Amino acid sequence: MHPPELIKTKQAEKSINGISTQAVCSEFSNYIFVVLTQYGKIGTLVSITPDTRTGDISTPMYTTKVLLGKDEALTHVCAKHLATSISQESGNRPVLLGLALKDNSIDSINTMKELIKTCQVW
Repeated sequence: MHPPELIKTKQAEKSINGISTQAVCSEFSNYIFVVLTQYGKIGTLVSITPDTRTGDISTPMYTTKVLLGKDEALTHVCAKHLATSISQESGNRPVLLGLALKDNSIDSINTMKELIKTCQVW
């Protein structure tokens, strides 16, 4: 018997505008799972899927869908902003993103993108 393949996971923590922020990234065979939290919990779960039906594979469109939690416009904007580069860098794989943020200003979101890159598993 072969030992079970381990799921590649990395995590990082950083203070962003004085708020402790944790990122956890896990690579599964068919998607990337990222949790970004300032509350110590998964929070709102959002699916971000590249839409290759557009025909132009170099700039795919992304579909966001809230699976669990508050379905607010800002959630979709933040999720798309955070997950687009993850999806592109992982070969256009879908991203499952858990968001629990106190501060979702654009400056903080950009810093969070850098935090996610420090625990990249794809």
